[in-house]
Amino acid sequence: MMATPSVLRATGSSANERSEPLIQIRDLIYKTAGIFQADNKLQLLERHCNKRMKALGVPTLRDYYGCLTVNPMHQAEMVSLLNEVTIGETFFFRNRPQLDAIRKIVLPIIIDAKSKTSQAPLRIWSAGCSTGEEPFTLSMMLLEETQGTLKGRSAEILATDLNERSIAHAKTGCYADHSTRHLEPHFRNKYFNISGDKLQVKPEVQANVSFSRLNLLDDSRMLFAKGMDLILCCNVLIYFDAASKRRVIEHFYRNLLPHGYLLLGHSESLFGISEDFRLVHMPSATAYVKSGKDAADSPRQP
Repeated sequence: MMATPSVLRATGSSANERSEPLIQIRDLIYKTAGIFQADNKLQLLERHCNKRMKALGVPTLRDYYGCLTVNPMHQAEMVSLLNEVTIGETFFFRNRPQLDAIRKIVLPIIIDAKSKTSQAPLRIWSAGCSTGEEPFTLSMMLLEETQGTLKGRSAEILATDLNERSIAHAKTGCYADHSTRHLEPHFRNKYFNISGDKLQVKPEVQANVSFSRLNLLDDSRMLFAKGMDLILCCNVLIYFDAASKRRVIEHFYRNLLPHGYLLLGHSESLFGISEDFRLVHMPSATAYVKSGKDAADSPRQP
């Protein structure tokens, strides 16, 4: 069973003394989404709560805690609070070394393995897709490979995030200069319709991607993402404690095919979290492959 933050933190902390309702809200967020916010982050959490309290006309944190627990709309309000807590910043082609490793090394290995078993579509999961820049980047990369590595094979990209506002934005496929600032002219001109300072992702890029809201700690929902060839979960696990990370990684292990790859953010690691995966070093990035009895027979060290 996952430990709760009230067990993890030291008792009698100044944060506890300052605002018990805020601690209760912090614990509730942890139980719901696995996101643990240390005592030095409580002031930021309080600002997020105050924003929701103002929208609801709720005067105190204790009253707001009631909105998250006993109010008939408490589940919807938790979603709204998580929308505030999980706002992230991203852009197209954010981690080029990792993307190069996917295109040059990971995809050829995966396609070679799949060709020996079936002609099933290539399945990629962007877990924590934010406003959609990562899955659309992957979609453009795959379209570039339709006459090469992916010739004759279709591809599907599942893109999920906890923040429903981010998912709604991603579904529009419309972006401004900030998130497109690193786009090369080739990709900008080929895969976007440009109108003033707005860039609209073309239909062929959107066609490969399906977006949905997903809590990575929702065990029943996580079961649906089976049969993945590649999972990207970049800069998401940094918000989880060790217990939550282990729970999410166990799901990734079960959802990944034997020849599949798991890629994390460049500062993230499974050290001390899971022995089910083996670290693989590539010229420009690192990745994880299954290391247990469910792993592919052939070695996949590039």
